[in-house]
Amino acid sequence: MKRRDFVLLVGAALTTARALRAQQKAMPVVGFLSGAASDGYAPFVAAFRQGLSEAGWLDGHNMMIEYRWAEGSYDRLPALAADLVRRQVEVIAAEALPAARAAKNATTTIPIVFEVGSDPVEFDLIASLARPGGNLTGVSFLAVDLMPKRLELLSDLVPQVSAIVLLVNPNNANVEHVVRDEENAARAKGVQLTILKAATETEIDTAFATLVRSQTGLLVTPDSFFLSRREQLVALASHHAIPAIYPVREYAVEGGLISYGTSRTSVDRLLGIYAGKILKGAKPADLPVQQPTTFELVVNLKTAKELGLTIPPSILARADEVIE
Repeated sequence: MKRRDFVLLVGAALTTARALRAQQKAMPVVGFLSGAASDGYAPFVAAFRQGLSEAGWLDGHNMMIEYRWAEGSYDRLPALAADLVRRQVEVIAAEALPAARAAKNATTTIPIVFEVGSDPVEFDLIASLARPGGNLTGVSFLAVDLMPKRLELLSDLVPQVSAIVLLVNPNNANVEHVVRDEENAARAKGVQLTILKAATETEIDTAFATLVRSQTGLLVTPDSFFLSRREQLVALASHHAIPAIYPVREYAVEGGLISYGTSRTSVDRLLGIYAGKILKGAKPADLPVQQPTTFELVVNLKTAKELGLTIPPSILARADEVIE
């Protein structure tokens, strides 16, 4: 190859590389903000990416995702949200209420899509479900409102239980609402309710060590950190032989006894679709908050047998999925 041709070839390659770098810099960036631990969130991140792809966006091809995980330390969320704002992302996807509140406090201009298990109007995230207003919209699912139903299901499943333990994360803004509703539900069922608090892996271990093994049931509240630590929670419930009910099916898949709630992967998919729409120019104020109304009842028969429990036919008949 002649020197002149070589110089031209190198020059063309450098021009192409510069063009590719410029294209990469021009890619829109979505910030994903969560209070959870990253190692337990693979299926939910996959569902979020699926939603984005359905809206025409592929990570690494025509957009990029930057993740910020608080790893259970919710007090880190404001700083993580501020970091995404400094990064000038095009949209922030806030997973659960603590992340949504942190994102809202961090910016009034960058669009925010949230997924929360409680009423976003009650927590002043938006003006109304139909007309969110401002720079926020997203998905609201009834994770918190279903807690009394979970207590009822656990009581029906294990009628001999005279005491139920409610496991809560004290750093979750929903705690007071959940405790109030569960105390009312427990009185109606005639069972004693005890509140246990845990916000770290060590505190989860400590909480289970205090459980009375006989005639005790466990209610695990909806919480991002708990969801990311579901393997630990399920293993401890099994070790202590505690019948427990959980808010989403992923717990039952890990070996939890029973779960009841909205499909979290469906919620994350909707979150991704909304983020994709905003990348295409939609305004959060014009996108009504989505409200999934389909709930999954999942029963793990293998775990029931290990606990010496017989699942009532009435519950089996209603189950959407039975794990053998």
